[in-house]
Amino acid sequence: MAVSTGSGDKRFIRTAIRLAREHMRAGDGGPFGAVVVRDGRVLGKGWNQVTSANDPTAHAEIVAIRAAAARVRSFHLHGCTLYCSCEPCPMCLAAAYWARVERIVFAGTGRDASQAGFDDDEVYRELALPIQQRRLRHRQLLRREVLPVFDEWNAKADKVLY
Repeated sequence: MAVSTGSGDKRFIRTAIRLAREHMRAGDGGPFGAVVVRDGRVLGKGWNQVTSANDPTAHAEIVAIRAAAARVRSFHLHGCTLYCSCEPCPMCLAAAYWARVERIVFAGTGRDASQAGFDDDEVYRELALPIQQRRLRHRQLLRREVLPVFDEWNAKADKVLY
């Protein structure tokens, strides 16, 4: 996947790489860094904190997205670019979609991460399977009990869509 190089892309990708290296060396977590940028300004920085925070969701991209959203006081990051030291895993890619970032620029590939011991491909393979064939077992219960909650949401006049 090629992303056109805009002005500043190399500078911001280097910032993500620097964050990855610095915080990996400091023992904060894995070798990943990310920044969220809009109009040439860094709105959020992140580095992998999975092991230091005991939080499996504390990937660099998630941390950067959370910081940027808090800074701009919005859960949408329209017009933003997410710069990552490595191609985002499925969770981080989904978070970027939910945040509505405009584009993602990354340095290392998923294959590079796999060779370093991080296998995002396993999750990508699982997501491609029908739910009944996934390793993580799923069970659906009480659908009829939750449908009125969705109906109430649909009727709610002051709901905020995301």
